[in-house]
Amino acid sequence: MKFIFRLFRNIHFTLRFFKLGGGVIGFFALSFAFPFLFFVSQIFLCVLLAFLFVDIILLFNPMHKMECNRIVPRVMSLGDENKIRITVFNRFRIPLNISIIDELPGAFQIRNFSIKEKLDPGEKRVFTYELRPVTRGEYFFGNVNIYSRSFLSLIERRIPFELQKTVAVYPSIIQMKKFELKAFTRISSFEGIKKMRRIGHSYEFEQIKKYVRGDDYRSINWKATSRKAELMVNQYEDEKSQQIYSVIDKSRTMHMPFDGLSLLDYAINSTLVISNIALRKQDKAGLLTFSDKIGVIVKAERSPKQLNQIIESLYRQKPRAFESNYELLYSVIRNQIKSRSLIFLFTNFESTYALERALPILRKISRLHLLVVVFFENTEISGLREQTAAVLSEIYLKTIAMKFTDENHAIVQQLRAYGIQSILTTPNELSLNTVNKYLELKSRGMI
Repeated sequence: MKFIFRLFRNIHFTLRFFKLGGGVIGFFALSFAFPFLFFVSQIFLCVLLAFLFVDIILLFNPMHKMECNRIVPRVMSLGDENKIRITVFNRFRIPLNISIIDELPGAFQIRNFSIKEKLDPGEKRVFTYELRPVTRGEYFFGNVNIYSRSFLSLIERRIPFELQKTVAVYPSIIQMKKFELKAFTRISSFEGIKKMRRIGHSYEFEQIKKYVRGDDYRSINWKATSRKAELMVNQYEDEKSQQIYSVIDKSRTMHMPFDGLSLLDYAINSTLVISNIALRKQDKAGLLTFSDKIGVIVKAERSPKQLNQIIESLYRQKPRAFESNYELLYSVIRNQIKSRSLIFLFTNFESTYALERALPILRKISRLHLLVVVFFENTEISGLREQTAAVLSEIYLKTIAMKFTDENHAIVQQLRAYGIQSILTTPNELSLNTVNKYLELKSRGMI
């Protein structure tokens, strides 16, 4: 009885069965006009039922099994392509045509996911696909359903595998590791990370090494040179234990979407990248979020658990539909960050008027700390500026686009006039430009 119930529950008739069945019905219909076709129709019906019975035996044989496993990352990275692997092992003694239907989380809105392949007897295959989550939170993966067909292909057998799993989507771990590799590879062919020339000797002594062409001759250690009878130079390393804070604006200006992610999510991913690199550089990394009120404050530390604490804090951040309270931000920075630090302020200025409201506070912060204001360039508006205008409406749009882009560059100039560092960047280059600025400031000994 259990077998019969499972049979009716998991059996699906294919298009081939309905075509053949329709042909048999057609012959029966014609037999009203041509009686000799009635016997032929009966033969076709018996053959069809016989093949159907054979197909059921082949697919529902209790001795034949299918194995399946889905490998999902322990945590998924926000905004990145995350690889999902499905392993299928065909323990049937016949070749099978299979269709894999994975019950993906509803947040992806993928309704037609299917993998179609042919498996030989005893063959084990790994199928890989990618998912790109665009919001933080928990994602639920349901069952994996495999629809198998024999060479007869009259029916499909659905084989469900209960592989439910809930996976959390965190700020981009993939991006963090990628930039860590770029920043710490000594002989690097990676594109983007700049090698900054060191100016002066405001660094900690590391070791004495042999002179190579290009070393600063002012670093020659003459005592070591006389002992070794060859040129030796002092090698210095960046100063350590400096405080690096990432301050994230969560107000309404950071809601703007770009390529599926909000500006806030880009800032969160970039904060994770720069915090990891700062910790690897033996600096102290901290975090502060604000909008109309203060969100989370993570004191700058260099403990082994600091990165995990920052990741967990970033994971819980939510945008707020209010204006930024820069006066409150200054008060918290003044009271909570006592020693001079490098502060990356991730925000977005929609106009020079928005900057003018915040500028007095930014100037006060820059007197206490090395402040880097990071804000965004609207790539769609920049694209309109480059287009050729042919009609009046296009001329109007191009003029407005030029006004917006000119305002962004005016903001950069205005910040520079008051000695405030700034980064004007597109969202997809945010992490790269932030890391470059950090390495530049370290190399110049400005922190």
